[in-house]
Amino acid sequence: MTRDEEILDLIELLLTAEVYNQYSNLSVNDLTPVAREVYGIHSMDGERTPVVVAESALQRVLGIPDAHLRLDKHPLTLYEEFGHRLRITSLPAGLTWFLKNGGRARIEKNPALAWFAREQDPSFSITYEEVRDRNPRFEDSRIYLDRRISRMLAEDDKLRSGLDLIIISAPEEVEQTIDDIICSVDQLSRIVKLKVALEHLEFLKSRRVYEIGKLLFIGPPGTGKTSLAFALTRVLHMPILEVRLSMVTSQYLGETSKNIDRIFDVARLLSPCILFIDEFDFLAKSRVGDDHGAMKRAVNALLKNIDRISLIRNRVLLIGATNHPQLLDEAAWRRFDEVIPFDLPDLPTRELILRRLLTESETHVDIAQVAEQTEGFSGADLKMLVREAILSALTDGRTELTRDDIIKGELLIKTRDEHKARNWI
Repeated sequence: MTRDEEILDLIELLLTAEVYNQYSNLSVNDLTPVAREVYGIHSMDGERTPVVVAESALQRVLGIPDAHLRLDKHPLTLYEEFGHRLRITSLPAGLTWFLKNGGRARIEKNPALAWFAREQDPSFSITYEEVRDRNPRFEDSRIYLDRRISRMLAEDDKLRSGLDLIIISAPEEVEQTIDDIICSVDQLSRIVKLKVALEHLEFLKSRRVYEIGKLLFIGPPGTGKTSLAFALTRVLHMPILEVRLSMVTSQYLGETSKNIDRIFDVARLLSPCILFIDEFDFLAKSRVGDDHGAMKRAVNALLKNIDRISLIRNRVLLIGATNHPQLLDEAAWRRFDEVIPFDLPDLPTRELILRRLLTESETHVDIAQVAEQTEGFSGADLKMLVREAILSALTDGRTELTRDDIIKGELLIKTRDEHKARNWI
């Protein structure tokens, strides 16, 4: 980072702090994630307090030691030796300086500064609402999620056993976005329906419309079921609770049923959230002809908990995913208000997936031809194909992908499928 960039970083933080302190209509979601970290904001609870820019925080977060020395010749900054804090002395003059010295691009990513710029000049080209919509929400952060978990455990430490059964991810930790996935028209319409339901919770409650938000994803492996479940965390701004099936099942009598109860208890207390159960058939196998009493009790416990949870009442979105829907207990089927199929991609979809995967790769390969030759490949297969092709090129000291690289990727998938089909007995 150059010295000029460091100064812009520092001035941005000083301006943002002053705007936030002077205008009480702004909230923590008008601050950038870096600003929140520098100001030490870890919660949205309690009274809104003024923020400060301490040198120690600047060094910890930005890696800039002795920040006041970087700004000692800047006419609009003041260093308070008592407390080792920095602040801006004039907001309007500070904004003018910031814009003249390359700060416009930063304002496009900073809601507080975008709002202040519009206040100073209503014709300012940057729209505050658009900047705020793009800014990561504080509620999506790991810091906020950890705070909620700590509070939950403080009220009932017994819930710790339930936390051991799941992996919790905050929206900011999830890499998948809805733009990374090729969704069908039907899948996109279900997502829109969920967003509308969340925006009108009280209306739906008043009409006693509760059967919304229990989704069953069905389809072959690699067709995007898990990817879409995780992408929804960022669309709906909810953490995702992924059930660890290996931890749920127990050899001890009744313990599996208790584990299922614990998982749903945690989901209700951490709402709004997504409860995601992959390989759902493992827990909800058909009870017909099953002599295993413990498994029957586990399925009964699962069905009971599904009945007691609701997106409308509890703000918990339940997603079950399975590659083997035929194994599900009939009663489990009836618990889901939406069954969403994930099919192997057809020819146009395969071509679309390949083009997206190869967007940043240098290649003159006929992608339409590759799509024709990969019938039966899942989205995950195509991703693995492209990965193998890139590794093949890099191994040969190239960055441009050739037809031979693509063929190697195709062979990898086909050979893997042959191995999977072999009978070793």
